[in-house]
Amino acid sequence: MSNAASIVAVILVSIASLGVGAFGLRLSRTMSDFYVASRGVSPVLNASAISGEYLSAASFLGVAGLILARGVDMLWLPVGWTAGYLLLLVFVAAPLRRSGAYTLPDFAQLRLESLVARRASSLLVVAIGLLYLIPQFQGAGLTLRTLTGAPSWVGQVAVALVVCLNVLPGGMRSVTLVQAFHYWLKLLALLTPLFFLLGAFGSGTTNPSVGAVHVADWVEPLGGDNALYLTYSLVLATFFGTMGLPHVVVRFYTNRDGRAARRTTLAVLVLLSGFYLLPVLYGVLGRYVASDLVAAGRADSVVLELPSRVLDGPLAEGLTALLAAGAFAAFLSTSTGLVVSVAGVLSQDLVRWGSGHRHGIRAFRLSTVIAVSVALVLTFASARVPVAHAVELAFAVAASTFCPMLLLGIWWRGLTAAGAIAGLLVGGGLSMGAVLSTTFGVATDGWLGVVMTQPAAVSVPLAFATMVLASVATRTRAPEHVAQTMVRLHAPEHIDLNRGSFHPERWSRRPVMAGAAAHDTDATGQRP
Repeated sequence: MSNAASIVAVILVSIASLGVGAFGLRLSRTMSDFYVASRGVSPVLNASAISGEYLSAASFLGVAGLILARGVDMLWLPVGWTAGYLLLLVFVAAPLRRSGAYTLPDFAQLRLESLVARRASSLLVVAIGLLYLIPQFQGAGLTLRTLTGAPSWVGQVAVALVVCLNVLPGGMRSVTLVQAFHYWLKLLALLTPLFFLLGAFGSGTTNPSVGAVHVADWVEPLGGDNALYLTYSLVLATFFGTMGLPHVVVRFYTNRDGRAARRTTLAVLVLLSGFYLLPVLYGVLGRYVASDLVAAGRADSVVLELPSRVLDGPLAEGLTALLAAGAFAAFLSTSTGLVVSVAGVLSQDLVRWGSGHRHGIRAFRLSTVIAVSVALVLTFASARVPVAHAVELAFAVAASTFCPMLLLGIWWRGLTAAGAIAGLLVGGGLSMGAVLSTTFGVATDGWLGVVMTQPAAVSVPLAFATMVLASVATRTRAPEHVAQTMVRLHAPEHIDLNRGSFHPERWSRRPVMAGAAAHDTDATGQRP
């Protein structure tokens, strides 16, 4: 099969992404544009952008590969990744938008009135973002290697370069338009070949292959060793991890108000539900004609290889090119969102210098280059982990850290800074240890090895319990102005109330804590 069409498709997607981002650059003028698109993104556009960002390499390639290899147990992945937005809709979306924060560290400082909690959150945002970037770059290398035979590093460097060119000029304003474009491209890229593949199967022109995956193992749930624990751990990670992913959460700050945030989340549920039907079908079809990919260790490439297994000639080449374009869009959209969230935290807390609009943009751009460079180095150094499983591990870290902090911080006024920090250390330490051992190929045996493979069932309950118990033990050190903060989080925007002086959009100085500095700031957040 000629790969010229696929290479052209990848190049066209890259050029189109840069073109859409350049259009967004015309609208980016302020720091608020760079960080949260001036909080003026409509629910439909934001839902498309969130869906484009969320549907990563794991969604486009990894889900089909895992279903091909492991069967019905892996259906929890698309179910969990979608259901996570239901929890986000009910518990987090509107209060988080009302907080007025730009990033998760901003929220930690607002709610807990603690710089230590902010710094701990900043480190976790960077860690989760980098861990999530690794499978995106791995998927890009896999795609170009499958299509052209080129070394994996070629695709990884190509995605890194295009991501930098997208993020550096216009920040969140440009990224929003690019990610919305990517969602609809990915949907079209999976949907169109599926019509032809199902037609070929329906006409009886394909011959099922005798593969390496036994039917009984493939269709029976909970059939492997420790399957019950692994399934519940996967459910916890995917259900609760969504609300703790920094690149997902930051998008809700771009809505106009809490009501718009809820409408956006509802639209995301619809868009994701439609999309996730498609990778499942690719995995099922791959079971019949491409199950040899499992034994070869190339299950992640099943989406890209199906057209050439079922169809012939220019039609197969054209459909493969369309899938290649969609896969490359998946890497680009998720990577850009991750880089924006990590660069936002780095530029505020680690590499920020000077004050004012110009220095803030320079710090953001420098942070973008740092984030992409470090992620590339980690990708080169890490052992090859299946793309979807690498993302599962990032979800486990998010579920074990930011999920408890957000849920307890929004709905329980008893959470203290000491309790939150203790929970972040316990949940983050356990889950990050598991991620590092898996990513870099450190083998462990017995139950410890099982927990390292899927840590969420242990780390999430321990993180919640630690935050609650430590907060109860330090209840005399509760944030001084927690009552005012809870009003800010839960009262609708149209009600005229004193919501504190937390104004992170004012870049002449670092954001002040709600209440902690309220006594010496005026209504604009500036010192008198």
